[in-house]
Amino acid sequence: MGIEFPLGIDSFEKLRSTGRYYVDKTEFIGRLLQNTYEVNLVTRPRRFGKTLAMSMLEDFFDISKDSSADFEGLKIRENQELCAKWMNQWPVLFLTLKSVEGNDFESAYGMLRVLISGVCKKYAFLENSDRADRDDIRCFRSLKAQESSPEILKDSLHTLMRMMNDHYGKPVILLIDEYDVPLAKASEAGYYSEMMDVIRAMLGKALKTNEFLKFAVITGCLKIAKESIFTGTNNFVSDTITGDRFDEYFGFTEADVHQILADANFADHAAEIKTWYDGYRFGSVEVYCPWDVLNHVAALQLNPRKKPQNYWGSTSHNGIIYRFISREDLEVNHKFEKLMAGEYLIESVTEDLTYDTLRSSEENLWSLLYLTGYLTRADLAEEDDISAEGQIALKIPNEEVRSIFKTAIVEWFNDSVKCTDRKELFEAMWSGDDQKASLAISDLLFSTISYHDYKESYYHAFLAGIFAGAGYIVESNYERGTGRPDVVVKDKKARKALIIEAKHADSEKNLESACRQAMDQIVDKRYTYGLERGYQSVISYGAAFFEKECLIKRVI
Repeated sequence: MGIEFPLGIDSFEKLRSTGRYYVDKTEFIGRLLQNTYEVNLVTRPRRFGKTLAMSMLEDFFDISKDSSADFEGLKIRENQELCAKWMNQWPVLFLTLKSVEGNDFESAYGMLRVLISGVCKKYAFLENSDRADRDDIRCFRSLKAQESSPEILKDSLHTLMRMMNDHYGKPVILLIDEYDVPLAKASEAGYYSEMMDVIRAMLGKALKTNEFLKFAVITGCLKIAKESIFTGTNNFVSDTITGDRFDEYFGFTEADVHQILADANFADHAAEIKTWYDGYRFGSVEVYCPWDVLNHVAALQLNPRKKPQNYWGSTSHNGIIYRFISREDLEVNHKFEKLMAGEYLIESVTEDLTYDTLRSSEENLWSLLYLTGYLTRADLAEEDDISAEGQIALKIPNEEVRSIFKTAIVEWFNDSVKCTDRKELFEAMWSGDDQKASLAISDLLFSTISYHDYKESYYHAFLAGIFAGAGYIVESNYERGTGRPDVVVKDKKARKALIIEAKHADSEKNLESACRQAMDQIVDKRYTYGLERGYQSVISYGAAFFEKECLIKRVI
């Protein structure tokens, strides 16, 4: 039956109690406790195991549990002294803010009230604690019933921590997962300042000089500038993707992946998995995206011939790339071409950002792509060493992310070309003027972003995009005659059609021969078959491309 992977399970307790496969990351606990700060902020891209790690911390520390069975056989149990002092010895308040979102502030604020109500129900025993303050119990009941004032909601975490401290006689370990999701959603929807006011107040009361706090661990995608949200927080440290403190505990190392593949009997797939899902650099360690690796190995168990695909991109919108290249005030197309060609860029990067200024400069946008996992740090030779402070070499980490870039670029081009006056191009194509069509298409190519590894399929998509959204029927790779022409364009009202076969030339001087090859293919495979009976005019073109040059010739 194969291995049962914990896909979609971010509860450590459930994962362990149901016998799911687990890559042991419990040494994270020891590293955290080795030098514990009052507030520990850990930022990583999405799908790198942040929520599961936080759930593991809750299970390990929570005084209301006996989680010894969950950690049986794992590395942390080898440290008996640490386990005796910390395991199930402390009150824990754990919440994730990933559900706090909405199209406006009112709906997002409502989701926050629902979340805090659910947290209160989880710790419902506090309502009847004979050690809790009576005023705190009244506030607790209003939070639980979603009837609290905004002031009480902003103070909710502090109130809960005080009640837990009173109940157990010990300070509280606070775990907040995805702390920046409400701010990211608010920034996109236009209510950032209102949401920042609430989140800053909630975290501020819980983290700043709070006598009921043992320590806090907070996770998110971005490190929001301290002066924006963590002002006055004492003993604060952040571990971003450039830090070494927790570098190997979020993501899979090479050794982790080899062990997974050995256990699943898919060791022969190591090279393709590395090409598609490796390449991220956290601190001094190169890591794979765990979500991708587990999804693909699970897919291989169902079909050993399954090809790698994009799992990471489908978990969220990838509009950041689209918005970046759509900025007419930034000249970045040539930089994206370098990235798509496998080269690196040297750019200034800052880790301290705020969501309201993320897109205010090109530097911030490169920083955002880097910190959210779309780009990673490139290794440079000594002679290419970077001396300017704050600059790093950036590259696309792997084939999966490259495919996300390709998708965004195609979408951007298709949207851009719809705003372009294509009247002369269409007139040239429908009238059979191949010289004028060649020039017009070359002009369009010059304004887009090329990526050389796409070859014929890139130009195929390019041609289809030119005619899409212009009132024509556009068919790609449909069976016709004895083959599949690249693009067929139909104008049903005028009863006319175009057939275009595209080829990629390996040099500018070979454009002519590649174009002839495309023309011969149209004739040999009888691509016009069937169209001639329904359409009064069918014009066929061979098209050859080299980089941003195009040669189109009509088949006579």
